[in-house]
Formats: sequence, C-alpha cells, structure tokens
Amino acid sequence: MASAETAAEHERILREIESTDTNCIGPTLRSVYDGQEHGLFMDKLEGRIRNHDREIEKMCNHHFQGFVDSITELLKVRGEAQKLKCQVTETNQKLQNDGKELLTSMDELRQCRLQQRNIATTIDKLTHCLPVLEMYSKLQEQMRAKRYYPALRTLEQLEESCLPQAGSYRFCGIMSENIPRLRTHIRDVSMSDLKDFLESIRKHSDKIGETAMKQAQVQIARDNAVTSQQRSASGRRIRKEACSGTEVDRTGSNPFSEKDSGILDVEDEEKDEIPGAQDLVDFSPVYRCLHIYTVLGARDTFENYYRKQRRKQARLVLQPHSNMSYCTDPDLILDLKNLIVLFADTLQGYGFPVNQLFDMLLEMRDQYGEILLKKWNQSFRQILDQDNYSPIPVASPEEYQRIAGQFPFQDPELDKMPFPKKLPFSEFVPKVYSQLKEFIYACLKYSEDLHLSSTEIDDMIRKSTNLLLTRTLSHCLQYAIKKKNVGLAELVQIIINTTHLEQSCHYLEEFISNITNVPPDTINATKLYGTSTFKDARHAAEEEIYTNLNQKIDQFLQLADYDWTAAQGGAQASDYLSDLIAFLCSTFAVFTHLPGKVAQTACMSACKHLSTSLLQLLLEGDVRQVSMGALQQFNVDVKECERFARAGPVPGFQGDTLLLAFIDLRQLLDLFTQWDWSTYLADYGRPTCKYLRVNPQTALTLLEKMKDTSRKNNMFAQFRKNERDKQKLIDTVVKQLRNLIATNQA
Repeated sequence: MASAETAAEHERILREIESTDTNCIGPTLRSVYDGQEHGLFMDKLEGRIRNHDREIEKMCNHHFQGFVDSITELLKVRGEAQKLKCQVTETNQKLQNDGKELLTSMDELRQCRLQQRNIATTIDKLTHCLPVLEMYSKLQEQMRAKRYYPALRTLEQLEESCLPQAGSYRFCGIMSENIPRLRTHIRDVSMSDLKDFLESIRKHSDKIGETAMKQAQVQIARDNAVTSQQRSASGRRIRKEACSGTEVDRTGSNPFSEKDSGILDVEDEEKDEIPGAQDLVDFSPVYRCLHIYTVLGARDTFENYYRKQRRKQARLVLQPHSNMSYCTDPDLILDLKNLIVLFADTLQGYGFPVNQLFDMLLEMRDQYGEILLKKWNQSFRQILDQDNYSPIPVASPEEYQRIAGQFPFQDPELDKMPFPKKLPFSEFVPKVYSQLKEFIYACLKYSEDLHLSSTEIDDMIRKSTNLLLTRTLSHCLQYAIKKKNVGLAELVQIIINTTHLEQSCHYLEEFISNITNVPPDTINATKLYGTSTFKDARHAAEEEIYTNLNQKIDQFLQLADYDWTAAQGGAQASDYLSDLIAFLCSTFAVFTHLPGKVAQTACMSACKHLSTSLLQLLLEGDVRQVSMGALQQFNVDVKECERFARAGPVPGFQGDTLLLAFIDLRQLLDLFTQWDWSTYLADYGRPTCKYLRVNPQTALTLLEKMKDTSRKNNMFAQFRKNERDKQKLIDTVVKQLRNLIATNQA
C-alpha cells in the first residue's frame, strides 16, 4: 500500500517537472530528497527520459528529408547572397563617399545653428543679469565708501526688481542669501557710528555746552545793548514829545518794536560772525542711522534707543555731586540761577521748550527766599544784640546827613536844635532799615532775566518783604523783647524804635515801586505788612514793660516788714515804699519819649498793681492779727502812694484819674480808721454809698484779724473801761457783715 502511494507521488512529481517552470522545480525535488525513496524515483526518472528520447528520435526521423532539402536550397542561395552582399557593400561605399561631404556640411550647419541659438540665449540672459551685476557692483562700491543709506536703497531695488527678473542662477541665490546679512551689517555699522557719536558727544559735551552758552551770552549781551540804545532813543523821543505837549505812556514801555528797530536785521547780518556750537557737532551719524532704521522699518527702535541714551547722558550730566547738601549760600543760589537762565536761553535759541526750567527757577525762588530769611535773621539778631538801646548822639551836620541817608527821618523841631544833639532812636533803626533795602535788592537780583513782568517782580518782592517783616524781623524783635537782661530803658527804646520803623514803611513802599517801576496804587498790588509787624512788636514791648514794672514792684514789696501788732503807727512812710516811689518816679521820667497812651497805661497799670498788692499784703493769711497802730502805718504808706499819684508822674491824666487806682484801698482804710460801720452798713448797696468800693468779705476778713483772741494784749488796751463794749461792737459788726454777705449770695 505504501509503495502504491509512493509510485503515485513520484508520478505526480514527474508531471510537475514536465509541466512546471524550471525555476520552481527546487521545492519539488526537495520533497523527493527529503523522502526515503529517492532511488526508486531516479529509476522512474531515467525511464521517463528514455521515453522522451525515443519520441524525439522518431520526430527527427520523420522530418529529416525536409531538413536535407532545406539545406540544399540554402546552399544554392548562398552564392546569390554573396553577390548581393558585394553589391550592397559597393553601393554603401559609394553612398558613404557621396554623403560624407553632405554630412560634414550638415554637421557644420547644425553646430552653427546651435551656437547661434546659444548666443541668442546668452544675450537674453545677460540682458537680465547685467543690471543685477551692475547693481551689486554699485552696492559693493557704496559699502566700501560707507554710504549705507544709498546702499540700503540699492539693496531694496536689487531685491525687489533686479533679482526676480534675472532668474534662478547660483550667483543670484548667493546674492539673495547675502542681502539679509548686508542689511544686518549696515544696521550694525550705523548703530556703531551712532554709539561713537554718542560717546563723542558725551566726551565733548562740556566744550559744546560752553560754546553754546557763550554764544547765547554774547547774543543776549548784544540784545541788551540794542535794547538799552532803544530805551535811550525812546527816552529822548518821549522827552521831545513831552516838550511838544504829546501824551507819553507812563509805564515806560518801548514804543519801537524789534522789527522797526532793525534788531532782526542786525542779528541776521552778524549771525555768521558768532561761532556756533553746531560747528563742533556732526549730526550726520544720527540722521544716517535714522534713515537706515526707517528704511529697515525699525524707526521706533532707533528713536527709543536714541532717546534712552540721551536721557541717560542728560541725567549723568545733570546729576548733582554726592557732596552737595542743602545750599545755604544765597550768592551760590544766584550764580546757579544765572547759569540756569543762560542754559534756558541757550536751549530756547535752539528751539527747545524751556518752560519747565523757568518753572524750576520759580520754585528755586522760594528756596532762595528762605535762605535770605535765614541770613537776614542772623543779621537782625546781630544788630539787636549789638545795639546799646540809647538815642544816637549826633555831633555834626555831616554825621546827621549820613544817618539821614540811611534812614528817612524828619523832625523839624530836632532840626532847629544846635549840635550836638540826639536822635530819638538807637542805632538799630537805620541798620534795620538798610538791611530791609538790602533784602529787597537781593530779591530783585533773583528776578532778573526770568522774563517776568514788572508787576510780577513787584509782587514777588513785596511778598518776600512781607515774610521778612512778619516772620523774621517780628521773631527777632520778640526775641529782643523777651530776653532776660532787657530792662525798662531798653524796652522803652524798642517802643520808640519800632514807632519810627513803622512810620518808615511807606518809604519802603516807594522804594520798591521805584526799582520795579510799578506804582504803589496799582490794582491788586500787594501791600506791606510792616505796620502790623511793628505794632505787634511795640505792643509786646508795652506788655513787657507792664510785666517788668509789676515784677519790680513785687520785688520792693518783698522788702516790706510791717509790725502788725504795733500799738502806734509812724509818721513817715516805710523805707521800702519810699524806695519804690523813687524808682517809679525815675522810671516814668524815662517814659517822656514814649507815646502818651503807653506811658499813661504803664503808670496806671503800675499803680493798680501796687494797690492790689498792698491789699493782698494786708489780707494775707499769714497775718493773723492786725492792730490799729499797724493800720495807721499802713495808711501812711497808702497816703504816700496817693501823693505820688496826685503828683502826676506821667502827664496826660485828667484830674485825679490816677488816684482811682487806690480808691478801693483808701475806702477800706477810711472805714477802719474812722470806725464808721454804721454808715457802711446803713448805706451799703446804694450808688451814693461813701464806702461803695469796700467789699463786705474783705471788710469781714480784716475785721476778724482785729479781734483780741488773747484777751491780754488787745489793741484797745488804752480804753480798758470800754473794752467789753468795743469787743461786743466788733462781734456785732462781724455778725452783720456775715448776714450781709449771706443775703447778697442768696
């Protein structure tokens, strides 16, 4: 069974070998060799080959005669074919010989046509390429000559028009690749030139600024000279018109304009003669860089960079030194102001806005004013400290004229007096007045060249002067008044001095109007506050006089040494009171130069304070018992005070006005010395009461001090027979006074 299957398999393989392409026999044969019957297969294969050989042999034998006949015919044809070959070879040779010249001519014609076509193509291509090459050559020349802005224009034309028309040649590609690099190179080179320019400007900025400011200074000087000439001519014309009766403008304004006076023509003619700062600066790198960045579409980048760098340079130049603390020198401020004004005029000449600079100068004006106030504060303090507070002695007319030149003083009565004589004020009056004028001049110096109107200058000076008067001078006067070592004579002299300074305020008004050419009666003109300043100082001095007088009175009263239990009073005033009256007389003698009301007020204040202090001395709690003898001595002292008041130590009081200061004390003493209690108690509360000024509580306090609490040594010892009646009377009066007080309080 197995051999039958093997035979069938071998048969199938043989059929496949016969019918299958030889390229696919490999797998078939592999299956034979993989099996165990390959010997048997080889036998079958040999048998099959022999069968096929027999069939081929049969086939050949069948066609052999036809093959022989065909060979015989071919042999016959071979001779004819040889003849034909010879004829063809001969004909071909003739043809080759005849066509050789033609081929040569045709080849030459073809070559000529090819060259002609190439030449035409080359000419056409060169027509498009030559502009590119010429443009690129021009670009290279511009780059070598550092003409970068034209080079950018050439690059733009080369990129937009020439290269697209030339075609896609290798050199065009190289050019196209180089164009961005060239642009970057041009941008970098122009920026490098700009940086070199900025560095050069920074290095030579001092020289450039100095030249520009000198140029502006020369121009300003020429303008001022021309303006002065115009003013002189205007003055002559005004005087001429005034003589002919023509109305003249009082403001002193120039009737000629700059255009009419030829100033502009003069400037135009002489402009070339003035060396300009422009000659020192070559701005071509800036404009070149600006144009280049504009073409590159980066103008904003250039502007931002340029502004940033210039701003840094400006800050670096304008940055103050580290050792510049707060300036306290007004002269340095003036120098700085003049430099800033010159700088502003220089910038304005180049077309730059300078409003902020002048605004800064106006702000600096306030600082300058504060520095002046501090400086003048020291000057005023020094003047007040060094003054002797005595009237100025004048020995000759020359000396009198010298002082009159420093201070406006007019006194017809004093003028009639022979030399030597004394002025009513002390040295600090002319010195202070001179310092006020110096301050005004200092304020005027700052306002020069600020392009301010006369009204603005006048207003500025008046406001600064008001600050000097109301703040600085006022504080200095208060300081002089409140000093511990200031006596009554000094205070009196201060009042006299401030009175004369107050009277001189309208002269200061005229002085300011004269230097500013602004009438003092101009609408909205600032008024000086000197009058109120000196009034306040005078009032402070007056109050200090009153206080000082009262303190002196208190010092004398501290020396009082009454024997409150004395049996009998003395016939003369106490020593301390006599000394006090003598002091007051000598003091009020000094008040002759004071205004009447001041002297009268001081005298009245002193008398009232003396009366009040004496009453307090009598009612003092430490005084527990008062005898009639003590009251009699006290009454003598009060009479001495009344004698002083009645003598009129200060003129101007009407009648016995000054005596009213002691009326309370007088009625109280009269009540006790006359022992007139029935009248007091009966008439109390009536307007016509004899003892109207006696307060019940005061009377009760003093009466209780007169009660004899020891019953051994009372003040009524000389009336021992009536002792009980007296004590009983005192007790009765005390009860009535208490009832009276209680009734009034209810």
